[in-house]
Amino acid sequence: MSFVSFVDSAARRFNAELSSLLDKHVVVRTSDGQSFEGILLGYETSRYNVVLKDARAPSGEIYPRLIVYGHVIAEIRLTEPPLDMEELARRLEEVFPKMVKCMPEARVITVMDRIRVTERGVEGTGPLADRVRSVFEKFVEEWKAKQKS
Repeated sequence: MSFVSFVDSAARRFNAELSSLLDKHVVVRTSDGQSFEGILLGYETSRYNVVLKDARAPSGEIYPRLIVYGHVIAEIRLTEPPLDMEELARRLEEVFPKMVKCMPEARVITVMDRIRVTERGVEGTGPLADRVRSVFEKFVEEWKAKQKS
């Protein structure tokens, strides 16, 4: 593996991890020690500016939208555990034997090479997608209940 492909691979992984935080509750700590909590709505890859929804400032004030510029971000923390995609793949495999592919580094599952499953849900239409969606929704419901206990 060449150094360039290693760097490209690392950058892809970094961006995939950042993408997995979209629509999740995060804490963004700035270089001056302030922390802002909110839902990560988006980010810009060249400077890593981020947009938070319903952001709570250290003062307790809540902003409907807050942009934090990348040059002041010290860290971004996920406050909720990510969905266990490998366990979801095992659950789908019980219903669709030998038809499920899990790509943990991309946090993507495919069923029969046609239905795509991510933490955000199921992409596809028709009876097969409906069955996958049913398994996904039940899994997420059980996972959320387990996280609360």
